[in-house]
Amino acid sequence: MKTIIIDRLAAEGDGQGDGVFAPFTLPGERVRGAVTDGRMATPEILTRSPHRTTPPCPHFGACGGCALQHADDALLVAWKRDRIAEALRARGIGGVEIRETITSPPRSRRRAGFSARRTRKTVIAGFHERAGDVIVEVERCEVVAPALLGALGAVRGAARLGASRQGEIRGVATLADAGVDLAIAEAKPLDRAGLLAAAALAADHDLARLSWNGEIIAERRPPTQRFGTALVTPPPGAFLQATKEGEAALLSATREAIGRSKRIGDLFAGCGTFSLPLADSAEVLAIEGEAAMLDAMQTGWRNTAGLKKLVAIRRDLFRRPLTSHELTGLDAVVIDPPRAGAAMQSAELAKGGPPRVAALSCNPATFARDARLLIDGGYRLDWVQPVDQFRWSPHVEIAARFSRD
Repeated sequence: MKTIIIDRLAAEGDGQGDGVFAPFTLPGERVRGAVTDGRMATPEILTRSPHRTTPPCPHFGACGGCALQHADDALLVAWKRDRIAEALRARGIGGVEIRETITSPPRSRRRAGFSARRTRKTVIAGFHERAGDVIVEVERCEVVAPALLGALGAVRGAARLGASRQGEIRGVATLADAGVDLAIAEAKPLDRAGLLAAAALAADHDLARLSWNGEIIAERRPPTQRFGTALVTPPPGAFLQATKEGEAALLSATREAIGRSKRIGDLFAGCGTFSLPLADSAEVLAIEGEAAMLDAMQTGWRNTAGLKKLVAIRRDLFRRPLTSHELTGLDAVVIDPPRAGAAMQSAELAKGGPPRVAALSCNPATFARDARLLIDGGYRLDWVQPVDQFRWSPHVEIAARFSRD
């Protein structure tokens, strides 16, 4: 047995002290337990942190969806700001204004990925345990919107239709204006009888839309999302900001970052989360690699009166970033890449980008890497706004403004 003092939270939310990782512990706590391969799997809390609180969910600890329900909000908002600051310092970037974290409320997630597996007698559906393959069935959840949790019945029904005995299916449930949009993936193909059963499943569970391995089975109501004044029907399983509150915070920061720019480039534009609201006052050049998402954005733009010109171009910005020459004429750029960041595109912006860049990210490490490229190219990092759409998890979103004369 070993006794240690926890001095920090590591990147995945585990406590760390004396080179040992201990789950569900907090800085300042004295803990004791057996250590194997640098990990104390079941720490006994000898001295409690004043930031320790009672987890609100009975599944916490077994379900892998949350890592930090034992910590109060004061600790979490400070920790997420510190994660961004540490990533910037690691790239030699300091003295930046990092604003207070904006955190989405409980039960506000409008998108969730469920897993389901058939057993000999029944079906198990829920979330995976932490760092494991076991599916934990959940009766309640403090993170996702209640209507999404209600989609578990449809996920179980889909597993009966399309899960093999050895594998599992995945169901991505998204809360749309018209109800739940459920995209089943990694399932067996359906024959005619299976297609009829799946359509009946959508009706029985009042789904707005049900898709199967990317193909729409039933669309009882258009599963629209509102981006600014535009209504968009995303393709099945398409990326969406996790909460409405988080999306609003990111959009507000983006508007502040670009100011009164009249010609804007939106890179990694998706279905138009930022392009369409910004088109209320500026012309937008939207670049996206997925054709279905571009089509959804363009349809939403065409069907919405009063928006400025929007030009949508399909392009893989990882392989073919917009060059500094192609960026000429833009007043501002919005860039919102996946977790891998956008090093090549950032390098082109550094060579000859517009006066303002609104940068969004879901990964502090790749954000800091790309920020270094922009700063080395002559930009200033004016401020960073942390946005926490993934309450009680290690994840944090970032919005930031870069500018140059």
